[in-house]
Amino acid sequence: VIGITKAYVTRVGAGPFPTELGGESSVQRSAASGDPTGELGERMTEVGQEYGTTTGRRRRVGWFDAVLARYAARINGLTEHFLTKLDVLSAFETLRVCRAYRYQGIDYDHFPPHQSIFHHAEPVYDQLPGWGDDLTAVSDYADLPKEARAYVDRLEELCGVPIRWVSVGPARSQTLERT
Repeated sequence: VIGITKAYVTRVGAGPFPTELGGESSVQRSAASGDPTGELGERMTEVGQEYGTTTGRRRRVGWFDAVLARYAARINGLTEHFLTKLDVLSAFETLRVCRAYRYQGIDYDHFPPHQSIFHHAEPVYDQLPGWGDDLTAVSDYADLPKEARAYVDRLEELCGVPIRWVSVGPARSQTLERT
């Protein structure tokens, strides 16, 4: 079973979003997210073209949430992952990956047992260096910058499911297979 996930997280509509960048609910989390002004969220939205297809409304965006990805992999029985939009993250000097949620001093590396915890949880981030290079012309996974490959490796490690394919643009030819 192949799961498809973006290299960052998006959400449409209301509800908890621990790793959100630039949204109202992220005000309390801005120090941890590294986006106190909302500028990173705006950049991610623009570069990733994160707008609703029908409505044109801006999607909510945030750092990759490995807790959520692990949960999705577990309940869906994923055996492989396809990671999309890695190229969007070229616009960032530093990347964050949520590896756990913290609530009342307890770290949860799994989806919290109660929705109320999810609503108030603080993300626990790993920080990784960005790569800055445009990835859209890369045609072989081995030719990605080492920082981009390290990012993919870390997501794979945190999710517990092999990432077999990575996209670096919207065209079919911009899909790279990891061997």
